[in-house]
Formats: sequence, C-alpha cells, structure tokens
Amino acid sequence: QVQLVESGGGLVQPGGSLRLSCAASGSFTNLNAMAWYRQAPGKEREMVATITWTGITNYQDSVKGRFTISADNPKKTVYLQMNSLKPEDTAVYYCHRPTSGWGTGYWGQGTQVTVSS
Repeated sequence: QVQLVESGGGLVQPGGSLRLSCAASGSFTNLNAMAWYRQAPGKEREMVATITWTGITNYQDSVKGRFTISADNPKKTVYLQMNSLKPEDTAVYYCHRPTSGWGTGYWGQGTQVTVSS
C-alpha cells in the first residue's frame, strides 16, 4: 500500500510562484515514476508533469518553461515548482504513483491552487 500526501497549495496572484510537495509512504523502496496531475472545475483530470526513476521529465505543453518537477528519493518526496502562474493554472493538483501505466495507481487527496488577483 502507498500513501501520498500533497501540500503547498494556496492562493497566489498571477505571475507568482508556488511549490507543491508530495510525501510518499508505504511498502516500497524507491519512488520509481511519479507524476502531478490537475483537475479544474468542470474539466477532466489532466497530466501536468512526470518524472521517471532515472530523472527523465516530461511536461504538458501549457506548463513547459514555467513548471519543474523533481524528486528526492531518500526523502520519498516529489516536488512541483510552479512559476509565472496564470489564472488557467487554477485547479486541484494531485500527486500520482502509477502501478500499471499513467492514470492507474495511487493518488493523493489533492491540494487546491488558485491563481487570482
């Protein structure tokens, strides 16, 4: 079993920054691949960024150059640094550890990010 706990969300003005954290715990040794997803009101959940065990990252086009995903394996923690935030980034952000492909596996409870002036 794996537990994922997100933190770091909040209200920020456009152009501002936030850093999300996802602390993982449970019966596993390594983080392996991890991801951040988000879901805005009335929209489907979408992948924001992924990171593999070897540190290879991938981003949704809308966040490239603004968001950075990273992982601290000894701490079993994944981060999402979000810069130059826009109102359209407003969503609940979820941490995800896949078990059999992206979108299938463990999820955190989510953390709200609101970008508004």
